[in-house]
Amino acid sequence: MKVHYSGYVNILGKPNAGKSTLLNQLLETRLSITNKKAQTTRRRILGIWNDEKHQIVFSDTPGIIDKPAYKMQEKMNSYIFQSFEDADIVLYLADCTDPQPWSEETGRILNKAQTPKILVINKKDLRPEATIPEITSGWPNDVNWNSILLISAIDENDRKIIIDNVISLLPPGPEYFPKDQLSDLNERFFVFDLIRQNILSLYSQEVPYSCEVYIDNYVESEKNGKPFAHISATIFVARNTQKSILIGKHGEKIKQLGIRSRADIEEFLDHHIFLELYVKVRENWRDDEKQLKHFGY
Repeated sequence: MKVHYSGYVNILGKPNAGKSTLLNQLLETRLSITNKKAQTTRRRILGIWNDEKHQIVFSDTPGIIDKPAYKMQEKMNSYIFQSFEDADIVLYLADCTDPQPWSEETGRILNKAQTPKILVINKKDLRPEATIPEITSGWPNDVNWNSILLISAIDENDRKIIIDNVISLLPPGPEYFPKDQLSDLNERFFVFDLIRQNILSLYSQEVPYSCEVYIDNYVESEKNGKPFAHISATIFVARNTQKSILIGKHGEKIKQLGIRSRADIEEFLDHHIFLELYVKVRENWRDDEKQLKHFGY
């Protein structure tokens, strides 16, 4: 009887280290939204990699926030530290240009974890080739790693190096998900995330971080014999001034957001949709326990 190997591999790291880009590269598809702005990922996202004998359940987590400014960030940190408990392997992603890739507290938690740990040093493409040997030799040594890999998350050739290292540490285990399943999340979640990705791209400063997207309705049907969906979503902001910025003069900004989001959602779903966007104010929702629960935190 053939032995099957499987496990949960939790991708951890500071905000903007490249965790979502890495997950997308490992799965060879766009599963997690990416953006140059920090704190793009707010919730834990599972992505599933399979071959005949192995199943790797990668978990993309929010970036570790050393000093949370409000309750939403505390919730985001709780996802991260919970992920230490259910991981079979911890994959810590660090930016090679960051002089302090983890805090003392994170280092203590990493050392306390009994699971195998892989340090993946990312963004080698941002360093001159002559300085690459210095990266690993001068790296902090306060954590006991099973292996240290130097990669660029945008380089397809580095994908196999990471997969092979993970496979070497996988324990025998069952198929947690069907072999053709890519994620544990439904289409409704990815629609929400694609709208949020466009908010991050179109707006600056505090506005993207003050927004939360809520899918009010997602109705699937047919139009001219082809799949069709009617989607309405509300974007919640923390202040009236942010609502004005989000809508823009004569509604131009929200119109642009709708056009971009609809195009991305149609590409993801592979069929046409009708998208309605609304904007409402929920003052200080990021510090409101009831509102956070309503939004799924």
